[in-house]
Amino acid sequence: MTDHTTRDFILSHRDDDIRRLALQAARHHDVDMRQAVTQIAGWQKARHKLPTWAHTDGIIYPPQLAMEQCSSEFTAVYKEQICQRLLHGLSGNGQQTSLADLTGGFGVDFSYMARAFQNATYIEQQQTLCDIASHNMRLLGLNHIKVIQGDAMEKLPHLTQTTVVYADPARRDRNGARTYAISDCTPDILQALPMMLRKARFVILKLSPMLDIQKTIDDLQRRQADTVSEIHIVAKDNECKELLIVLSTSQMPKRVFCVNDHDAHVSDMAQWKEKTPLPVATEHDIQTLRYLYEPHAAIMKAGAFHTLPTHYRLKSLAANSHLFLSDADIDHFPGRKFYVDAISTLNKREVKEKLNGVTHANITTRNFPLTVDQLRKRLHLKDGGTQYIFASTTTACTHLLFVCRKM
Repeated sequence: MTDHTTRDFILSHRDDDIRRLALQAARHHDVDMRQAVTQIAGWQKARHKLPTWAHTDGIIYPPQLAMEQCSSEFTAVYKEQICQRLLHGLSGNGQQTSLADLTGGFGVDFSYMARAFQNATYIEQQQTLCDIASHNMRLLGLNHIKVIQGDAMEKLPHLTQTTVVYADPARRDRNGARTYAISDCTPDILQALPMMLRKARFVILKLSPMLDIQKTIDDLQRRQADTVSEIHIVAKDNECKELLIVLSTSQMPKRVFCVNDHDAHVSDMAQWKEKTPLPVATEHDIQTLRYLYEPHAAIMKAGAFHTLPTHYRLKSLAANSHLFLSDADIDHFPGRKFYVDAISTLNKREVKEKLNGVTHANITTRNFPLTVDQLRKRLHLKDGGTQYIFASTTTACTHLLFVCRKM
């Protein structure tokens, strides 16, 4: 798909500034500079987002938008793990396992998920992306896959029975603006859902992490009752990246998975929905419990902090703080943990005493009357350093500063 001269140019200049290269097109008449810049830009992004692909010689990268929208290697591997677990529950039935990806795109998710299946079908409307996928899948050693060009909603009724149907609907309208409601995505997943569930044992949907999770579930269940089996909120470096929904007409445990890097918190869906009142720390607890815990972003997005006290024997600092206290150093807590060195009110004399010698601090405010910037200015502290300050209002309406060090 790329001539030898252009390919050699790409290999020789892939660490260069692509903006500068684009301006040098006149110097390289024998190079397809537009293609070269696209491939170099794609490889530079893949170095961080898709390291395995970046280390595979000959991979062809799509235009910038497709590279931006494709999954990272981390989230793609996570989907592969979901598939492996779902298939493990079917082990021993002797049936061939198969995957159908209705929204192939660049094919990153497909390339990882396909590893778990005996047969895998990639469907994509754009012929260019189909050609790229066919080329790349061969380089990645995926010889059991089939690439189909066409409209997924037209192809869906003609698919044979499959184990998993996967869809990542486009979250941009015709003008390129982002959309977040599941009803605004393309293809129309709500309309297609009954057919998808007739064709597959499991349906996996990749959706925007900006969606209201409960509303999304309600929309899906109104279309096909009692089929949402798993909810996965996936974060990387404490930033939510994806919302994954697993649907099935089969009976299976209904659970919520909150994942950040390699920290995972799994809770029963009924417990997650119930949102039982949190056990709130008393004034005595606040003065004596020395470990402070902050859940990671996926738990916060899911609103699953109500499930933490039962799992880890924690007490909430306050009902709306989303910070927790304990007398124990808890291993494998899904988030950050700190040791509380001192607690202070906003009294000037007390602040001066408790922050003696502190010039820099990482400040977080929760349910507090001052913003981070306002509090930093009031405390005369610069950002950064190894000290952490959590400012929160307790149940007794006391404004407290928890001076901590990260563990």
